[in-house]
Amino acid sequence: MEEPNLGRILVIDDNEDILFSAKMLLRKYAREVVMEKNPKKIPYLMNNEEFDLVLLDMNFSHDITSGQEGFYWLKEILDYDPSAVVVMITAYGDVEMAVKALKDGATDFVLKPWQNEKLLATLSAAAKLRNSYQEVSRLREANRTLSSQLNPDKSIIEGESKTMRHLFNIINKVAKTDADVLLLGENGTGKEVIARSIHERSLRAEKIFVTVDMGALTESLFESELFGHKKGAFTDAREDRIGRIEAADGGTLFLDEIGNLSPAMQAKLLTVLQRREVIRVGTNKPIPVNVRLICATNMPLKEMVTKGEFRQDLLYRINTVELQLPPLRDRLEDLPLFATHFLKVYANKYKQPLKRLSKDALAKLTKYSWPGNVRELQHALERASIMSDHRELQPGDFFFLKDELVVANTLEKPQSLDLDELEREAVQQALQKHDGNISKAAKELGLSRGALYRRLEKYGL
Repeated sequence: MEEPNLGRILVIDDNEDILFSAKMLLRKYAREVVMEKNPKKIPYLMNNEEFDLVLLDMNFSHDITSGQEGFYWLKEILDYDPSAVVVMITAYGDVEMAVKALKDGATDFVLKPWQNEKLLATLSAAAKLRNSYQEVSRLREANRTLSSQLNPDKSIIEGESKTMRHLFNIINKVAKTDADVLLLGENGTGKEVIARSIHERSLRAEKIFVTVDMGALTESLFESELFGHKKGAFTDAREDRIGRIEAADGGTLFLDEIGNLSPAMQAKLLTVLQRREVIRVGTNKPIPVNVRLICATNMPLKEMVTKGEFRQDLLYRINTVELQLPPLRDRLEDLPLFATHFLKVYANKYKQPLKRLSKDALAKLTKYSWPGNVRELQHALERASIMSDHRELQPGDFFFLKDELVVANTLEKPQSLDLDELEREAVQQALQKHDGNISKAAKELGLSRGALYRRLEKYGL
């Protein structure tokens, strides 16, 4: 006995002999066969149960030959489950009726009396189609879930600063279109997060979001990774492989670090973007692609164009809308919001009590230059939340933030050239830089601990 492979089947026909014949044939191949004489029970059945396949009679007693009743119930079934796989059956079929049934959403069409082998083949193909629908649905749901996990809350993305509110006003307008977007900004400013946010706000939100790190692609792998290849196209091509651009068809393609491409790679990419089609390595067949393009870089592309390092025509192609992401040091009003969010994330991740920043710790973080931007802040908060034993994080929990600009950004230049004043200022800066650690401050100043203590006493520090 063959293993069931047709799932749950609903058979709807007003002829009891047809129902009996269908059940006797299909029970060996289906997990369950549900039979129903009265089509008026379809709404109840579709609302309360799930079926993998539906066999629906085209003609019932009220309308014996026109098929209109069958078309009506087909529409009802598809209203309840748009992905339902419905095979129509009738003793009065003709080409015109078959075509209309398919246009109205039926998967296939069989005639009574049916041939068992043909009916089984038709249902087997329909079952595979149903499985494909379900797989696509699972992938879409997985994509939505992944996107929600990768994207922080909307408030975290947008922030409270005037700069970010203005930027997201533009993003909300752009996202609804299919315009290509170029994101510019320093490393760590959240370019991929913004790209995902644009995708989530777009008409392609239900489709796939594909990321490609262009800086990581070597010249030899560029075409294979982006365009795909045919089995045997080169030594390691053991099977046909779809490229990243083709994989993004219908969705959004995010090309990160696009400024790192060599001139040869730029030319190949430009050709694909202009023609909107790819040719897999080892073939000559063009494959049309429909993608929304978002690119990002921390490099000055316009300067590179002037120097001949980046193609001007490629720049024009990718920057229909150009967005400049501000560094964290220019949007410090958003830092408390980021900190609260990331500390919640790490409390959940490491199963620890929720921690918060003390006023002094927040003051220290807002005075730091953040050369690594939001990414550096995220890592700093993660490290501090792991290492600290206290619910409230203090300045000392961020002792590893030692950028010279901490001092340069927080203390004004001395107004006096008096040697005592200069020495006092140097001692104060060293203590602040090392969070009051006497040994480290003394070493920074080139003094012994005793000599530093004497100066602390002298200057009342």
